Amino acid sequence: MKGILKFRFGAAVAAGIFLVAGCGSGGGSTATPGSGAQPASAPVITTTAAQNSAVVVKLTSATSGATIYYTLDGSTPTTSSQIYEAPFLVASNQTVNALAAASGYSDSSVTSQTFSPNIPSGTLVWSDEFSNSTNAESQPNPAVWTYDTGSSGWGNNELEDYCGWNSSASPCSPSMPNAYLGTDGYLHIVAAQPSAGVYTSARMKTQGLFSFQYGRIEFRAEVPEAQGFWPAAWLLGNNIATVNWPACGEMDVLERVNAATAPDWNEGSIHGTGFTGSNLGTRYDFPSGETAATWHTYGMIWSKGSVSYYVDDPTNPYVTYTPSSVSGLNGAAWPFDNGPAFIILNLAVGGSWPGSPNSSTPFPSEMLVDYVRIYTN
Repeated sequence: MKGILKFRFGAAVAAGIFLVAGCGSGGGSTATPGSGAQPASAPVITTTAAQNSAVVVKLTSATSGATIYYTLDGSTPTTSSQIYEAPFLVASNQTVNALAAASGYSDSSVTSQTFSPNIPSGTLVWSDEFSNSTNAESQPNPAVWTYDTGSSGWGNNELEDYCGWNSSASPCSPSMPNAYLGTDGYLHIVAAQPSAGVYTSARMKTQGLFSFQYGRIEFRAEVPEAQGFWPAAWLLGNNIATVNWPACGEMDVLERVNAATAPDWNEGSIHGTGFTGSNLGTRYDFPSGETAATWHTYGMIWSKGSVSYYVDDPTNPYVTYTPSSVSGLNGAAWPFDNGPAFIILNLAVGGSWPGSPNSSTPFPSEMLVDYVRIYTN
């Protein structure tokens, strides 16, 4: 996103399920107890099947208020290790070692579990296909998706009220949901104008519920194009709960504003400490005659030290960012190898980048998403 957009993330949530890829649960510093202090309860590692032998890993401790620290490289965790914030995807051979620490307790013993899924490159390991087996609009999977809500402007002077599923807080209405699974098999994110000068929409996120680190993620989407619309599919680091934005890192996979142009475009950006403006955004121009208002696959290939973006063809990224991309920027630090990230899908209305809607802007309008899929690199 453009630098002014960065405060879109809303309140941080520290929940606890993850696909083995790196995540953490808990929060708070630990006090150094006396030598006779009772140890905190050791973390418990539980898993939920994803796809093709991948799993989502969740860490918990029975000690109230405990912070869980973990490693994935076989090393012994300490209270300087990564903090567990949420469940994460494990889709490669890794060993999870975790300990719990809490004020008034000594550190727990280390819990360890080795995963050896031996999954080939290019394998689908997680997805939300937005299936709906009912004959009515239905709720997006609550085990995966939660919502940012309200009308704070999100740091960008946006105009919409974001509404969660079944919200009756005015101007939201359960009878006119802004995010739902349609009977057509698509996720619908709807921007509406319930009254003059009042706008509603939705911002869905997996924060605290699901995250991953490294792999190829794809969003198959069709977006609205009109003055004041700003559809996006993007990621923020789980550690936003502890280091805040922009230190957590932001990766923008799908993003554009306003009406279609010729050529029409999508922008792929990264943001972090020292690079929160437009200096690390690259425009992809669609082939002649194509627009973002038709179906396209927007993808990111995320590896250690590398973030690449593509549209429709994963073999042909239109930009690749590495630590060298930020090395010449004052105060810049590469944040994308510091742990897992969560997913966000939203349709903003107005704001500093797109400007306000006008008489040509159609309401309601919607962003459609066919699926979100993650593959191994």
